[in-house]
Amino acid sequence: MNTETTAKTSQLESLHRTSQRKKAIKNAIWVLAFLAPSAIPLLIFKIIPMFASAWVSLHEWNMIAPMEWAGFGNYTRLLTSSDTWAVFGHTLLYIAGYLPLVYGGGLLIAVALNQKLKARGFLRAAYFVPVVTSWVAVALVWQWLLNPKNGLINYLLSLVNLPQPGWWTDPTWAIPSVILASAWKDLGFVMVILLAGLQAIPQEIQEAAAVDGAGRWRRFWNITFPLLTPSTFFVVVISLINGFQVFDQVYVMTGGGPSGASRVVVSRIYDLAFRYGEAGAASALSWILFAFILGITAVQMYGQRKWVNYA
Repeated sequence: MNTETTAKTSQLESLHRTSQRKKAIKNAIWVLAFLAPSAIPLLIFKIIPMFASAWVSLHEWNMIAPMEWAGFGNYTRLLTSSDTWAVFGHTLLYIAGYLPLVYGGGLLIAVALNQKLKARGFLRAAYFVPVVTSWVAVALVWQWLLNPKNGLINYLLSLVNLPQPGWWTDPTWAIPSVILASAWKDLGFVMVILLAGLQAIPQEIQEAAAVDGAGRWRRFWNITFPLLTPSTFFVVVISLINGFQVFDQVYVMTGGGPSGASRVVVSRIYDLAFRYGEAGAASALSWILFAFILGITAVQMYGQRKWVNYA
């Protein structure tokens, strides 16, 4: 009797496991069906091209003749080239000017628009408009504004007897010109993120600190800014990633000039692929840039535990 009971129990468990497997497979098919509209384009336009570029980076290829195996030759040549380190230097210089400007300006605007102001909604929308504006249009406008001869900026500087730089025509001022245009366009994005962070801070904490006699400046540095660190962390990570991939504004405003003074990493990738026909070297430099960004982001993710407050 016990043997028969055990056999029936085992049979029931086997049927139950089979039913569960069929149910899991059916659920997986439904999940894949719903993911397919997003997953298929992601696979075709992102994942497959990434692996393809990794394969191309191991070859010499001018996009016309058959590819020739080069191994890690492209990587070695790029990492020992002074041109590669020069464009990385220009990119880091751009980030060093862009990040403090866009974060500081975005924080200032966010704090101002977090107050009870008239037309606050209109001002928030107005500051966000440049974010959704085409980079080509923005770059052309700033190229005119910073025109050394008839630009508005130099005209205003002349009214107060200040020096009028050559801006994008001067090797010294080419990168600062791109920084100004980039920061202006991205201020709205940073403002929205930081404004959301400010509005998530409980008002009771601010009121309690005010009752205890803390002034506005002290409340900002001891309460607001520490509680804003999650938003700050997000802004810094995203801005650094975007900064390393800067291209559109450089291409339109300066073309990498004058004399290569504003040529950045992505500009170099573009030149290698479409001007010099070195698709293998361009792909290799893309992967070097990817590794560099990945490393910087990993350091930030590790370091956030020491200064980001999620409480």
